Amino acid sequence: MTKFLNTSATNYYLEEMIKQTRERLIIISPFLKFNERIKELLADKDRMKIDVRLVYGKSELAPQEMNWLRSLEFVRTSFCQNLHAKCYINEQAAIITSMNLYDFSQVNNNEMGVYIDRETEPDLYRETLEEAQRLIRISEQVRLAAEKVEETEPQEVEKDDKGYEKLTTSKLAKDRGVRTAEMNERLLAKGFLEKDGDQFRLTEAGKNAGGEFRISKKFGPYFLWPVDMNL
Repeated sequence: MTKFLNTSATNYYLEEMIKQTRERLIIISPFLKFNERIKELLADKDRMKIDVRLVYGKSELAPQEMNWLRSLEFVRTSFCQNLHAKCYINEQAAIITSMNLYDFSQVNNNEMGVYIDRETEPDLYRETLEEAQRLIRISEQVRLAAEKVEETEPQEVEKDDKGYEKLTTSKLAKDRGVRTAEMNERLLAKGFLEKDGDQFRLTEAGKNAGGEFRISKKFGPYFLWPVDMNL
């Protein structure tokens, strides 16, 4: 039987679906942002060595999400271009809904969806699963490579664990008499940074040159560089 789901019902059935999964779980959602409850449920599936596939469509993954995802051995993540579908499937049922994954438990939103039971609606379940598997096939599996970092507030001048002074990119640019954008271009040209979409990522060469990646709760990700950086 197919059931209509409002906001609260979508939250309930999605949580129950994840908890009851014993073989496989497919999560298709444009945005991957996880509240603590979802993290707890998915981590439990990982401990049970259950295959979980996450397909998302927006390339901007926060470093915190990336760090958490790459710690899960049995969760595989894929990027699918132009994805707008929201669908959640295990071996027993499927949910098609307007609710993004990051909206889970946001009961103030007005959502609609349907719950499809495999036993009572085998054809509809099969068609949903086939489309989900097609999206997995055309998506690109992502190797998550964020840095594990401590969340700190950025200062223009900081010190590393050996006591040497390091500058943020903006302070390094100011110290050299150039704009921050130009300094980023220099760091890219040297191979100390690389671009991942619209984001910058510290390379191995950047690490070897003394670069560090940090996260600020208020200001987001930033980089530190040695005062005497050779550019």
